[in-house]
This record gives sequence, C-alpha cells and structure tokens, in this order.
Amino acid sequence: MGNKRKRSEKEAVVEVVKKNESAPERPARTLLGWKDKPEENQPDSTPFFRNKEKVLITCSRRINSRYRHLMLNMTSLLPHSKKDNKVESKSSKGATLNELVELKNCSSCLFFECRKHTDLYLWMSKCPNGPSIKFLVNAVHTMEELKLTGNHLKGSRPLLTFSSNFEKDAHWKLTKEIITQIFATPKDFRKVKPYYDHVFVFSIVDDHIWFRNYQISVPHNEAEKMVRGGLDKMTLVEVGPRFCLNPIKIFGGSFGGPTLYENPFYISPNEIRAIEKKKKAGKYAKKVKAKTRRKMHELSNPLEPDEFADMWRD
Repeated sequence: MGNKRKRSEKEAVVEVVKKNESAPERPARTLLGWKDKPEENQPDSTPFFRNKEKVLITCSRRINSRYRHLMLNMTSLLPHSKKDNKVESKSSKGATLNELVELKNCSSCLFFECRKHTDLYLWMSKCPNGPSIKFLVNAVHTMEELKLTGNHLKGSRPLLTFSSNFEKDAHWKLTKEIITQIFATPKDFRKVKPYYDHVFVFSIVDDHIWFRNYQISVPHNEAEKMVRGGLDKMTLVEVGPRFCLNPIKIFGGSFGGPTLYENPFYISPNEIRAIEKKKKAGKYAKKVKAKTRRKMHELSNPLEPDEFADMWRD
C-alpha cells in the first residue's frame, strides 16, 4: 500500500482548486471573432464633435406644381436631406412631422405648406424640442424657369454668406443660427463631395430674406494649375432657385409652442386679397352711381322737341 498524504498537502491541493474556480472564464470564440470581447482600457480623451445633421423635406397635400418643383430643387441642393410622403395640413401636423423626423433619424425639418393653391408657407424646425420659424414664401422662381448658365456639382458643400443685418436684432441672430444648422452640409456625410464650388446667399432687404445660389467660377487652363488666393479671377454665376422669405412667427417648440417673436409688419395674403376685392367693389359702386346721376340729370334737363323730327314721316 502506498503512503498516505499528509494533511498539509491535502489543504494545499484544495486551495489550488479554489483559486482556479475564482479565475475569470475564457470568452467564447466564434468564426467572426470573440463573442464577448473583453473591455479595453482606453485613455481618456476629449470628445470629438461630429456633425450628424440630417434634414427631412416634405410638403402638404394639394401643393402647386411650381412649389413642388421648388421643394425638389431644395432636395437636390441639400445632399444631407431626406424626402418623405405628403402630410395633411391640419392642426395635428406638428406631432405627425415630429414622429416622421424621428423615424427618418433626422434632426431638422423643412415643411412646405400650401394653402388655397396660391399661398406657400415654409416651416424651418429643429426637432423635437424646437425652436421653429414660419415664413411666407414669395417671388418663387425654380431652376427650370430661370434656365441660367450657372452649374455646379451635385452633392458639393455650399458656403453660407449672410448680410450684416443678421447681427442687429435677437430674432435675426436666431434665424441665422437655424438657417446655418439646416443648410450647412456636414463634412463627413456619405453623399457629400469634400469641396466647395457654390455659395448660398441670404440677405435681408425690407425685412425679407432673399435667397440666391451662385456657382464659384474660376477661368483657368487645364494645363496650368490655379493659383491659391486668386480671388480677383473668381466670378459668381447664378444657378437658382430664387425665393423670398417673409418671417411670420418664431415659436419656442417644434411646429408650435410659445411665441418668441411676431412680425408686426406682416399682412396675410387673405387680407391683401380682401383689400383688392374692396377696391374692385368700389369701382363697380362708382359706375352705378355715375349711371344714376346721368339719369337724374336727363330727367331734370329734358331736351326741347325737335321741329324737324316729323318731317320725313309723311
């Protein structure tokens, strides 16, 4: 018979087994790598900001063909935009649009709302918490109508230029910030070309925002490289579209909420049409009064009988 182990040796074996039990388990291995990848200690670094701005562009039902073409032009100018189906223009459109923006994984929205087939309203909104701005769109000219000679690459990044009037008042500063966030194309977006070849111009004239799109044209030979900083040779050629934005209200929320600013000089198109109808009705009333005056004048001043009136009757 073999010699028995001493008690101290048995205790040492039990301790080794317990140590093995407390050891971490080996992660499971699959064909594509580790199933449970161990966490690596990454050094603490400052967070890198990445612009993930995406814009949802949609319109209301019963929109005019010209306004629909304007919406398509804006979609082609903004490569970081997404289109969606038409939305019914009701009081509950705000909740519907916020839900669509969330489903499309966007952060902003451009909503073209057409009323009475003649009036176009543009909503610029930061979803889902706001703020949002409502504009009346005037002087609309699409690319198909203008047929200008300018042409730039589709998907390139635009330069945004603003007139100095945007720095005067607080509501213009807020408008400038919202326009910058919506129209500025992110650098690392997958559909974007990494260079600039056109300019978006926003200028304030008579409390209206006028939009223009220009191509940056530099004449040079193919064999010779363009000299850096040669701004004197650069020219701007208009591409289109053109439109004018008349601000109505600025809301604190997305498509509603508390009113932050209201334009005191804004007159709705319905009031303008009512004034024109009153003017036309005034013209008709003047004609009727003139006829009655003529009749009263004829009755008060009758003509004398003509002595030669019955001369040729016999």
